[in-house]
Amino acid sequence: MSRRRTSARAAQAAPRCTVTVCRGCCCGTGKIPGVDHEAQLATLRAELGSIAQVRAVNCLDACEQANVVVVQPSATGRAAGGRPVWLGLVNDPDATADITAWVGAGGPGLAEVPEILDLYVFSPSRRVRRAVEED
Repeated sequence: MSRRRTSARAAQAAPRCTVTVCRGCCCGTGKIPGVDHEAQLATLRAELGSIAQVRAVNCLDACEQANVVVVQPSATGRAAGGRPVWLGLVNDPDATADITAWVGAGGPGLAEVPEILDLYVFSPSRRVRRAVEED
């Protein structure tokens, strides 16, 4: 199947932004002491549950960036040129609040990534990126 068809299918299947939160081997565990991983996920779900799909996954295979959050655009955001944004080292409540505000404003393709979140943006390998973005 071509990428174009895959992207079109993904856009049709995701009318809202999707926020994927890694909770695998390094993210969501004791690797990052002092981070309340359960509270972070609960906050994302409480703040975004009515406007975005929030899902926890086992491992995004970007352990050196723990905790990892991927914000995928809505169908409208994708049509406007938005692409998934990978955020790493999301280990404090302020970063979580910045993510919820950005997704609340529309997310990728519809709202600029807040400058503060530029500090968290990273590019995973194509293999890792493809596995998540095609879900």
